[in-house]
Amino acid sequence: MKISYNWLKQFIKLPNNPEETGHLLTDLGLEVEGIQSFQSIKGGLEGIVVGQVLSCLPHPNADRLKLCKIEIGYNETLQIVCGAPNIAEGQKVPVATIGTVLYDEKGESWEIKKGKIRGEESFGMVCSEQELGLGASHDGIMVLKSDLEPGKAIAEIFEVENDQVFEIGLTPNRADAMSHWGVARDLKAGYQQQDLSLELITPSVSGFNVDSRSLRIPIFVDDSNLAPRYCGITMSEIKVKPSPKWLQNRLKAIGINPKNNIVDATNYVMHELGQPLHAFDADSIVGNEIHVKTLPAGTKFTTLDEVERELHEEDLMICDTQGPLCIAGVFGGISSGVKETTSKIFIESAYFNPVSIRKTAKRHALNTDASFRFERGIDPNITEYALKRAAVLIKEIAGGEITSDVDDLYFKKIEDFQVFLTFEKVNKLIGQNLAEETIKSILASLEIRVNNVTESGMGLTIPSYRVDVQREADVIEEILRVYGYNNIEFGTKLNASISNSSKFEDYKLQNHIANQLVGQGFFETMANSLTTASYTKLTDHISDEQSVRMLNPLSQDLSVMRQSLLFSGLEAITYNLNRKRSDLKFFEFGKTYHNYPSGREEKKHLSLFVSGNRFSESWNTTQTPGNFFYIKGIIENILERLGITSLKNSSVKEDIFSEGLAISSGKSKLVEFGVLKNSILKHFGIQQEVLYADFNWDLVLETAQNQKVKFTAIPKSPAVRRDFALLLDEAVSYEEIETIAKQSEKRLLKSVNLFDVYQGKNLPDGKKSYAVSFMFQDEHSTFTDKQIDKIMNKLQQRFEKELKAELR
Repeated sequence: MKISYNWLKQFIKLPNNPEETGHLLTDLGLEVEGIQSFQSIKGGLEGIVVGQVLSCLPHPNADRLKLCKIEIGYNETLQIVCGAPNIAEGQKVPVATIGTVLYDEKGESWEIKKGKIRGEESFGMVCSEQELGLGASHDGIMVLKSDLEPGKAIAEIFEVENDQVFEIGLTPNRADAMSHWGVARDLKAGYQQQDLSLELITPSVSGFNVDSRSLRIPIFVDDSNLAPRYCGITMSEIKVKPSPKWLQNRLKAIGINPKNNIVDATNYVMHELGQPLHAFDADSIVGNEIHVKTLPAGTKFTTLDEVERELHEEDLMICDTQGPLCIAGVFGGISSGVKETTSKIFIESAYFNPVSIRKTAKRHALNTDASFRFERGIDPNITEYALKRAAVLIKEIAGGEITSDVDDLYFKKIEDFQVFLTFEKVNKLIGQNLAEETIKSILASLEIRVNNVTESGMGLTIPSYRVDVQREADVIEEILRVYGYNNIEFGTKLNASISNSSKFEDYKLQNHIANQLVGQGFFETMANSLTTASYTKLTDHISDEQSVRMLNPLSQDLSVMRQSLLFSGLEAITYNLNRKRSDLKFFEFGKTYHNYPSGREEKKHLSLFVSGNRFSESWNTTQTPGNFFYIKGIIENILERLGITSLKNSSVKEDIFSEGLAISSGKSKLVEFGVLKNSILKHFGIQQEVLYADFNWDLVLETAQNQKVKFTAIPKSPAVRRDFALLLDEAVSYEEIETIAKQSEKRLLKSVNLFDVYQGKNLPDGKKSYAVSFMFQDEHSTFTDKQIDKIMNKLQQRFEKELKAELR
């Protein structure tokens, strides 16, 4: 938000320069992000003076040029070559001296230098209106009044305004500071804390007077909840023309292009007082009635930007007896605005429901100065005052007369807020004891009225325009920002409490696993919980009926809450692939959101993504792509780190995988992983394989807490390994081999491992070869060959009987 320093000085006599004022604003919570200089005429007409043409002779070497002698004061005469057809002896003209910087229409600068034109020296330039930035004419030079003294600065004649403009990063809660008046009010409170009592000058409406009652336009409001207050007034015999320079300069300083005196006056009052206004051409109001209401869904309406919009049934509209004129509080219509031929106007000043305006503005992707204020909440009690202020201003700059009383529909007065403030809470939150008189002084400077005072605290009335101050904590925050955060003393004692927390706290385990994954080359991602509803069409893994939808989405791409971490991860992969990063390993801890018939639920997940090679390209590393077993090893390491070892593998039923597994502990399915289908990857433009794992983190935490850690002595006897090379049917899985082995020898068999798989040449059709190792160990004694042979024979018999296996 832009705030003009000169404009502020109309309300309060600021004792400091703009930089010091900016520091105070920042201390008050209105952070000044920058201060920019503004000149009503770019360059400020510096270096341009009044010159008197002493002689004007034809150029000896050019038919269309003239050689002029021009006095610029202080007994100094310049020779200037000029090509303007209207220059003549005796004229007073603007002269740009050597070194002067001028600006073209695009804002690009160029410097006046000594030159030689067709053999004759020229020591300056006689300027046109366009070259000075004073008008559009460039047919000839600008001729000044004859009574001006040569040498006088042109900047003094045309009253160039120099201003400093604050760029304030306004937080959404500070609706009261959305105007120059509101900022000045805060400055008054800040200076009062510095023992400077400054008067706040209120714009006067004493000149408001109804000239006649010849044009009354009745107002009808259908729903007072949507428009709690609506005021209107008419004016006639106005003249639509450009605004006076002072008004144009005020608007230009804050980045608003002047349009005409009527529109500029409404914009001026909005930025002055914070009350949006709208002026209608009264002759375009059919039936001479204003109706504030909603219209059926699908109604077409063309706004000022010439865009035809389709209305929602909840959009509040300003209508006449025939149809809509304006989207209330957001944007005007193309047919009802003020035109050059307008002579009668109806001015609207209203307080609209902030939620309604915000939804309408978002639905139509419109962000206007009016909607910016309405949706945050304006002061409902200045509606009539602002209307009168605008009427007085328009009468001053556009003539005409006020032709109706103010029609004010205020159905139920919006009352001020009541809060009880305890001294104990003030001192506790601020961390310093403030004197009662200091608190009262600050509250008074903020227009917060003290109703009563007791030993424990005071009863307060908060003005209705402070929509962000409704709780005791809010009042304390107001006291603190005016008192000054920098004025709070640091304590000499540090208090801390030690809490006893479980090692299974969610954040602790997350940190352990995150550190482990980072050590394995993964990068953590954090994605938006909002996503597009169209992803539900890619898989049966999630359901559109179970989506948690936003009532007021920022866009269709952010209209629902995610049911899976899959798609946000694929978006991240696409983003990186498009930037030539093809070896990717990501993980994310995040929540998913579901709308079940039984109610809404949130679930926590950990997702892993692997795509491309396992390691970055290097001279001493062989490039190995990530594969199914690589991510399986990562998963098992995570579960092992959490103490979860009793695991069972099963086939996965999700349609997002071309091949996949689920890992369970007991009856709890902890993780599903596999290779994603090409049909899903194609939607994201991904052409390389992507491996994905989805942990049900809630179940992982629950399972980890139920695992008991066992400590055993290191065995004294060595372990013994034996291998089998088994010829098997292709349908036999390694899991079946592992299960049979562990059932056959539960005490001595410590591990089973598949270390080679072969299929192809020299094997019968439908067969494959597995090389499997078995590790045995007895904690109490050393094995003999006879013991090992007995166990291996037992395993061989079971493999032959149950799996039809053969030893190779």
